[in-house]
Amino acid sequence: MRVMQLMRAPARLARLRPFVQALWASEPRPGEGDRPGAREHVLPTGALHLVFRLSGPPLRLFGSAADLDGQSIGHALVGGPRERFYVRDVSHPTASVGALLRPGVALPLFGAPEGALAGRHTPLADLWGASAQLALERLQETENMEVRLDVFEALLVDRLADSFHGLHPAVAQSLAPLRMGTLRVRELAAHSGYSHRRFIELFRGATGLTPKTYARLHRFDRVLGLAAGPKLGWADIAHEAGFVDQSHLTREFGEIAGLSPQAWRRLAAANAPRHVPR
Repeated sequence: MRVMQLMRAPARLARLRPFVQALWASEPRPGEGDRPGAREHVLPTGALHLVFRLSGPPLRLFGSAADLDGQSIGHALVGGPRERFYVRDVSHPTASVGALLRPGVALPLFGAPEGALAGRHTPLADLWGASAQLALERLQETENMEVRLDVFEALLVDRLADSFHGLHPAVAQSLAPLRMGTLRVRELAAHSGYSHRRFIELFRGATGLTPKTYARLHRFDRVLGLAAGPKLGWADIAHEAGFVDQSHLTREFGEIAGLSPQAWRRLAAANAPRHVPR
């Protein structure tokens, strides 16, 4: 599906920086029509997402290739941290606005810990009540993507106005090493001063993922970055991203993305590597 997209960091940085990594808005290009039966694989980021679909039908997800009916989630939803792809209906053009959120934001923004939202999509009404529909209607009244992002950002600021944000120090100091793959989980647990089991509990509570899964998804992210650039071979990409060998990369890529690296490279658009038409 061809879309126009605008992405930016929060303009109100001082207030939103601890909570929001990026904001985005998208809308169909003129003349974009329905594509009956079209689906796409959405590859995981490992982060929490908040999304409002402003036009078209509610989000519909499919459990497998054989699932013809799918499950309708709604127009306002929270995508929890997840470690594998999901499949969604993209047969109808839609306009959307959303936010890529930082670890630790779920409790102040939604009143639920990341772990309670992980691995699934949750209708925003289940978390915000009637305020979810009011926010959706306010965003639907906006004129263009720039204004839409301004209104969306103001909604987030209002929602977080009285919130205190602070990751547990043991979690905060472990995020960068896990993203870069510079320290193992047992080393981070030892540095934290907590037992291995308690460290994992603290990390999962703040991110919705185990430290191992968090590191695994960021290694996968490095693969996508390397594969989207100059045409490196998969053996070189495996080495650069920190895999044992190419077969290790291929196996893990398939588990996370639901398709092989070669199929991903053939099907994925360079500007949308996490959205693969199927």
